[in-house]
Amino acid sequence: MFDISWGELILIGMVALIVIGPKELPTVLRTMGQYMTKIRRMASEFQGQFNEAMREAEMSDLKDKVDGLRDTAKGFNPMQTIRDEFQNAKSQFDAATKDVGVSSADLTPSTGGTPSAPAADISTPMPEMPPPVNPHEFAAPPAETAAPATAAPDAHPERAALDGAPAPAEPPKADAPKSGSAA
Repeated sequence: MFDISWGELILIGMVALIVIGPKELPTVLRTMGQYMTKIRRMASEFQGQFNEAMREAEMSDLKDKVDGLRDTAKGFNPMQTIRDEFQNAKSQFDAATKDVGVSSADLTPSTGGTPSAPAADISTPMPEMPPPVNPHEFAAPPAETAAPATAAPDAHPERAALDGAPAPAEPPKADAPKSGSAA
C-alpha cells in the first residue's frame, strides 16, 4: 500500500526504539495496531455503504425499465396492430391501383360469393383458336400404297393384324420332350 521495503521498515523500527524507548514501545505498537484496525473497519464500512448505494441505484434503474416495459405492454393490443396494418395495406393497394380502375372494394366478395362491383374492362384480345383436327390426317395410308409388312418371327399377332399383314405362325410348344437328350 505505502510501498515500504524491509530495509526501510527496520530503519523506522530502530528510530522508534531510540526515540520512544524499549519500555513504552510495546504499548505504542499496540495502540498503533488498534488505530489501524479502526481505520480499516471504517474503510470497509464506507466501501460497503458505497456498494449498497450503487446496488440501489442499479435496482431503481431496473425498476424504472420494468415499469416502462409494463406500461408499454398495457398499451399493446396485437389484434389492433394487425387491424391497423391491414388498413394501411388496403389504403396502399387502393392508391396503387387507382390508375387501373380496380379498388379493394371490387375484390371484396359479397354474400353471394361474387364480386360486389363489376370487374374493370380490360381490352386485351383473346387468342384465336386453332383449326379443328381432321381425322383423315391421322388415318393409315391406303392399302395399295402401303408397303407389305413382313412379320418378324417375334412380332405380336395383334400388331400384325393392325398393320394388315398375316399373323406369323406360332412357334412350337416346349411341352413335348426332346428326343435324344440324355440326362
